[in-house]
Amino acid sequence: MATRNPAPAYQATKGSPLDVDKDFYSIIGSTNARDPIESFEIPIRSGKAFHVPKGRVCRISTKYGPQVGDLNIWSRDNPRERFWASRTRQLHRSHVTTFDRLWSCLPYLRPMCTIVGDTLAGYSDDVGGRVHDLLGTRCDPYVNQMLSGKAFDFHCHSNLTRAVLPYGLTEFDVHDVLNVFQVTGLNQDSKYYMEPCPAKPGDYFEFFAEIDLLCALSTCPGGDLSTWGWGKDSDSDDMLDCCRPLVVEVFRLTEPSLLQGWEPPQPAAYAGVHGMMMPTFQK
Repeated sequence: MATRNPAPAYQATKGSPLDVDKDFYSIIGSTNARDPIESFEIPIRSGKAFHVPKGRVCRISTKYGPQVGDLNIWSRDNPRERFWASRTRQLHRSHVTTFDRLWSCLPYLRPMCTIVGDTLAGYSDDVGGRVHDLLGTRCDPYVNQMLSGKAFDFHCHSNLTRAVLPYGLTEFDVHDVLNVFQVTGLNQDSKYYMEPCPAKPGDYFEFFAEIDLLCALSTCPGGDLSTWGWGKDSDSDDMLDCCRPLVVEVFRLTEPSLLQGWEPPQPAAYAGVHGMMMPTFQK
């Protein structure tokens, strides 16, 4: 029996904000006219926050082999504006790739960045799982303790919390993530599953900052997720063997003409008050 393929609820119609200029972003992703302005490694089971100015390119890479990274994004100037995973999933897809955009929450609703490079584009496992996951979210110590009865302080939620403290943010600012390099899907019972990370040394995920960004990235304590499990928290557990650092690089484009005609997107144009109006008083 043929499988029906319903039309997506959100269409990238010509000229809409979902209809990106692929020629423009292809050039941004492929150009060598770029200089590194920041480069660092994030050690295993840790996190780091960093700025990506608008008009710059950020690359996250698996220099040492497969490793999952949990990514949070905020507006640098207004952290109330932050990445909205569920709306991005609706507007684009459950596993993002080149030319998809990461959108901010209400009332801002604008693209924070656009993906311009993905060496794992098109990846699929034998049961339909894909990479760069928006179905799930970060691992956290609360679920871990609930399911295993054990406390562990270096889940992605905790790593991100520590990473943003120097920027005046707290645990309450950590939000649903993009699971970079993570393969997930829904099984035949519609239940969430995770598969080992397929990244090889040198694979990367790259995005163009549409606005000034504060980003935070955690190196997942499950490493490449080949042996993950709740409660595996000791320094000698077998998950340590599959944990690797991630490399982050931020680039400045050196050819001004590359950005000719580009402008940072503005927040959503809706200016209503949700039907709330002051009554007219008559004396």
